[in-house]
Amino acid sequence: MSANNIMMNFLKMISKIKQREIKAVFFSFLFVVVLMTAYYILRPVRDAMASDWTDAEVSWLWTLNFFISTGIVALYGIAVSKFHFRLLVPTMYGIFASSFVMFYILGSIYEDRTLIDKAFYVWVSVFSLFHISVFWSFMSELFNKEQSGRLFGIIAVGASVGGLIGPSITAFFSVSLGIDNLMLIGSMMLLIPIPIIFYLQSLKTTDLNNGTADLNQSNQAIGGNPIAGFKMLFSNPYLISIALFIFLYTGISSFIYFELKNLLSDLSRPERSVIWAQMDLAVNVLSISMGLFVTGRIVSGFGMPVTIALVPVMVCIGLLVLAISPLLGVVMILQIIRRAGNYGITRPAREMLFTLVDRETRFKAKPVIDIVAYRGSDMLMAWLFTGLTQGLGFGLAAVAAIGAGLAALWSLVGVYLGRWFERDNSDHDSAIFDNNV
Repeated sequence: MSANNIMMNFLKMISKIKQREIKAVFFSFLFVVVLMTAYYILRPVRDAMASDWTDAEVSWLWTLNFFISTGIVALYGIAVSKFHFRLLVPTMYGIFASSFVMFYILGSIYEDRTLIDKAFYVWVSVFSLFHISVFWSFMSELFNKEQSGRLFGIIAVGASVGGLIGPSITAFFSVSLGIDNLMLIGSMMLLIPIPIIFYLQSLKTTDLNNGTADLNQSNQAIGGNPIAGFKMLFSNPYLISIALFIFLYTGISSFIYFELKNLLSDLSRPERSVIWAQMDLAVNVLSISMGLFVTGRIVSGFGMPVTIALVPVMVCIGLLVLAISPLLGVVMILQIIRRAGNYGITRPAREMLFTLVDRETRFKAKPVIDIVAYRGSDMLMAWLFTGLTQGLGFGLAAVAAIGAGLAALWSLVGVYLGRWFERDNSDHDSAIFDNNV
């Protein structure tokens, strides 16, 4: 048996992929591998900086991040309305690549790096949501609803593969290469997906047969109101539910992040970078296994309500355990399970929800949900954590108990969204679009 046949049989076994879909899945996989490798080179560098600052300083940075992210999303809405659609996504990655080159130059010029480090921390945080939101908008545009259920799980594995390569580079070379050179490496990698994007756009109409109706639209701007994404969100209960789901997920993530930040404060910055990178490695090894062998089977076997609510239920149980046994090891295990479950199961399921909406919603409302709602939760939950710990003197156990309550609500919202997704009738789909007018 040839190597091609072996690979084809393996792909069919794990994702029920069809022959004509192989190229699109492969290059989508490669796209997100490179994208996430670049991000995971930069992420530990950013996270290591936070332990030098107080909870209040980080809370202020997260507040600043929320407002900057909101502004960036508004500017992106203008770009969506004005740019030719086929140029929109590659242009965004080119801009981010240039920005990290600028940080490299500034870092080599100034000796006092306090402001530069804080600006870098905020900008990587903006990038951390924007780059993957745009990627999944592009994927939901490329594949239809039926294909997403079979293929998004395996494409999401590419994010975890990048999550293995990126932190490996940081973990092994952060001391020898230095932080500035890692910035430069990450920025250069963001240019690699640009030709892949153009190729995938051609495969949409040739191999996937999903673009014949709007073939000419790729050479046109989406048009419309540049800030329509904000109106779409607040006028559509389906989108509001997705935003609430992300808001609750982020709130729990913020609680765990702050606890880890504080527990690692006694270590040096290079040592912290290594620990954060090692946790990233553990997360992505686990999420690869989930994406390859679990996600698609859960969707087809148990449906979307179970799939999208599974990780929230697990996190709720983990936080209850943490409330009883408030130990560092428990926090680290919970962090790994939470993030691996998100990357391997929850994120692909969440992105399937956007296959029900139209192009304008994907590229205008989705960034508002993925970035503004996310960073709004970051800001609010950061100050809530600071108030609970520094203001009221709550310990880890009490904070974990509060987090368990949030996770329970997160689970219920997931079940609701899963049931909505499975209402496969024309009245439901038209209701989603009618609210976007």
